[in-house]
Amino acid sequence: MDVVARVRETGLVVDGEPLVVMLSGGRDSVCLLHVAVTLGARVTALHVDYGLRGAASDADRELCVALCRSLGVPLEVRRAARAPDAVGNFHAWAREVRYAAAASLGARVAAAHTLSDQVETILYRLASSPGRRALAGMDPVRGGLVRPLLAAGIRREETASYCMARELAWREDASNTDRAYARARVREDLLPALRAVDPRAEANVLRTAEILRAEAAVLDEVVAGVLDGRGGALPRAELAALPAALGRLVLRRLAEDAIAGPCARAAGRLGEVLALGDDGALDLGDGARAIVRDGVVSVGRTPARPATR
Repeated sequence: MDVVARVRETGLVVDGEPLVVMLSGGRDSVCLLHVAVTLGARVTALHVDYGLRGAASDADRELCVALCRSLGVPLEVRRAARAPDAVGNFHAWAREVRYAAAASLGARVAAAHTLSDQVETILYRLASSPGRRALAGMDPVRGGLVRPLLAAGIRREETASYCMARELAWREDASNTDRAYARARVREDLLPALRAVDPRAEANVLRTAEILRAEAAVLDEVVAGVLDGRGGALPRAELAALPAALGRLVLRRLAEDAIAGPCARAAGRLGEVLALGDDGALDLGDGARAIVRDGVVSVGRTPARPATR
């Protein structure tokens, strides 16, 4: 089955429905854009220009302009500049910028992640992010964000073949193989080493992630059962009586419900929350605060700090 048919089967690109395709100019996003147009979606493309690579960034943008013109696709170009004194991971910042820009266009957003990206993501997280969730990989659907190529099980080699067969030009980002970046070291060094151990390494990584996602759904149901009818609170004694692994998941669920977002650090604070006794409070990170009153544990948002004069 060809790439277009496989993406059609996912149901994530629908004839006549609006879709914002994030277009970098690389082979994967060029492939996704062409597939979306072929399937009849009402496509708008978004290209975010960070202006970091000088003439190369200009060439990326120009390719996107030419491609969209040839396909009759509206293109939104956004420019973003990071403050020179900014701290933290650049790639995380860039990801937040482009997802926020895509969301502002008011339609479902499609990212061009492939099965190859999934393997690299899982291995990167294995090294950098403890916990079961990190190893489950990227979701094909997460709120208003969809990953049709990932859902269709398409690999990077297939997007290249698709583009070449249709004479679609793309741009290669030199940073993808620059070992100064952790992602590049995973791609260029770690994956070949794992393949040398077992040629099935990538398939085994993907199968493990699939199993973890299935098991996560079961654990979510168990946690929901513990909290059913509790109104977002649980007696400290009952929380302490749970198996430690389940107690950590329950505390994390309370925190994430309170802040309406991820709070991975909450699970590791279970012992400290239980040590508060019948009254106390503890910041869990990510804007969540555990509160114990009269022996009942709940979680709310961490209060804003008072303005200083």
